[in-house]
Amino acid sequence: MYIPKHFEIIDQDEIFSFLEENAFGQLISNVNGKIFSTHLPFLISKDKSKILGHMALQNPQHAELEGQEVLITIEGAHDYISPSWYSAPGVPTWNYQAVHIYGQCLVLKNSEELQEIVNALTIKYEAAFKTPWQPQYKPTMLGAIVGVEVTITEIQCKYKLSQNRPSEDREKVIEQLKAVGSNKLAEAMVRNEL
Repeated sequence: MYIPKHFEIIDQDEIFSFLEENAFGQLISNVNGKIFSTHLPFLISKDKSKILGHMALQNPQHAELEGQEVLITIEGAHDYISPSWYSAPGVPTWNYQAVHIYGQCLVLKNSEELQEIVNALTIKYEAAFKTPWQPQYKPTMLGAIVGVEVTITEIQCKYKLSQNRPSEDREKVIEQLKAVGSNKLAEAMVRNEL
């Protein structure tokens, strides 16, 4: 991804924190000579060397994933930025947060590995509920999916949050984003200012 220096994030703790909070993205690979994308929730391995997920067995993408270099894209907060919010002339733009993860893919079909992935995803997302649902998957259910394990070879992170504008403009952008209800992006900009 094209990343001007002032938008580049290299702090690994920040990147993995972002990925924990924004774990839904696209797994992009080649299927029959065409670019193919599947939208999936992802997990990060404890040692932060792998990204895990699963997809339907009927999804044609899994048939050619094994050993392929794949791209996972994750986006965070984003929104339109009006030049009317600046103190000096500017152009319309878009502020956003994005991570691109490159890696080698392994397809997992072992029911124990699939059970681990599905359980971990369920536990992660059910934790927010007062009475979390407890996973109890039958082998027939697990037989309808395949796991995906991507060994990370490169991570690129870009936070385009008006860093190229004067602080007065950034403050105004934050104020206007809050006014239009784009609170997550405003919060990301505030955190980036610290």
